[in-house]
Amino acid sequence: MVALTLPILAESIFRILVMSVDTVMLSGYSQAAVAAVGLVGQYVFFINIMFNVIAVGTSIVLAQYLGADRRDEARHVAQAGAVMVVVTSLTIMAAVLLFTRSILSLYPIEEDVRGFAMQYFTIFGGIGAPFIAFNMLQSTVLRSYGHTKDTMFTTMIANLVNVIGNAVSLYGFFGLPVFGVVGVAISSVFSQLVACVILALRIRAIPDVQFPIRGWRAVPTKIYKTVLSIGVPTAGENMAYNTAQIAIMAMVSSFGTFAMSAQVYTITIARFVFVFAMSIGSATQIKTGWFVGAKKADDAYRRVYRYQLIGTALSVGMILIINLVKMPLIGFFTHEPEIVKLTATLLLFSIYVEFGRSMNLITIAALKGSGDVRFPVFYGILSMWGIMVFGSWLLGMKLGLGLVGVWLATGTDETTRGVIMILRWKSKRWMTKSIA
Repeated sequence: MVALTLPILAESIFRILVMSVDTVMLSGYSQAAVAAVGLVGQYVFFINIMFNVIAVGTSIVLAQYLGADRRDEARHVAQAGAVMVVVTSLTIMAAVLLFTRSILSLYPIEEDVRGFAMQYFTIFGGIGAPFIAFNMLQSTVLRSYGHTKDTMFTTMIANLVNVIGNAVSLYGFFGLPVFGVVGVAISSVFSQLVACVILALRIRAIPDVQFPIRGWRAVPTKIYKTVLSIGVPTAGENMAYNTAQIAIMAMVSSFGTFAMSAQVYTITIARFVFVFAMSIGSATQIKTGWFVGAKKADDAYRRVYRYQLIGTALSVGMILIINLVKMPLIGFFTHEPEIVKLTATLLLFSIYVEFGRSMNLITIAALKGSGDVRFPVFYGILSMWGIMVFGSWLLGMKLGLGLVGVWLATGTDETTRGVIMILRWKSKRWMTKSIA
């Protein structure tokens, strides 16, 4: 478990660190650019969830087949994932290029924010879609086979490329003109291309990883059905969360550009907290799949409680530490008094949010790894829209609490959902959902 978790944690921290550096760089360029990238970031995340339908389905099915020592089926699972990634990414790329302008017209935002959002989303979310998709799939395959260090080092290299490209784009190094948001988006796409190449080379170099491209036409139809039967409902929970976040961001946009920037900065800082629970959750999903595939469900049942306790303790401890040093942290992003005040307030309410989120990230991952995917989806949709979105509207807009109301509603959703998922794990109903 430690061997799986630590590289995932290091990879995730580095990825979030670079995302934070991106935000700092953009904040020095334009507050409107920060708001724009934060706005379309929800849609980029939505695109990632679409790819997650394939990646998560591939991961869970692959882990259980490997646990059951069914190597031929495992090879077909990876091939099926590749075929589905090609079709999905090209479809999304076309949709982004055609409909971005129409989507942004729905938001009551300033024109400079709209222009930056248009530039970033069409380049990174559209043209970059195939590279994002293949990175997710190749990383999924390597992690399922236990090679988490390879994905860690690849992420580090690719994100360093991204930071250098951003610096050149925003600061005009080497006598080059300042390319602004366009340059940042191009840099992000190029870093994804670099990661694609590195991951492909690593997969070819590791003998036990079965991911051949040749022979994809011979993949049985039942493999596609199995991957999708897991991936679609599994990603449905993430999709419901992201669409809820889009609805919430629309509410936040009505509070003004300062509120949008504070939301982006708080989420950026909070990522360093939930990365611990997220990494433990990713490893828990893989381990649970292996245990269930090997007919050792009782071992999984006992261990997940231990993983949950560790993850929650780390999350709560980290957000408390961040609140002690939050003013210098916020200073890295902005010195605008109103934004600083809003961000500091939201970080205090993040204690409530991260407590619940840690339970979700780990226990839901365990349920998914076991093959129990429908319950988290159905309850998640009910909770996210019934508590988080409705609560954000009621507290934030109707009762006038603004961003504080939004974060109170988010924390209530995360916490109640986490408790329900732990009760689901305790019921052991997931033991009847094995795939292999």
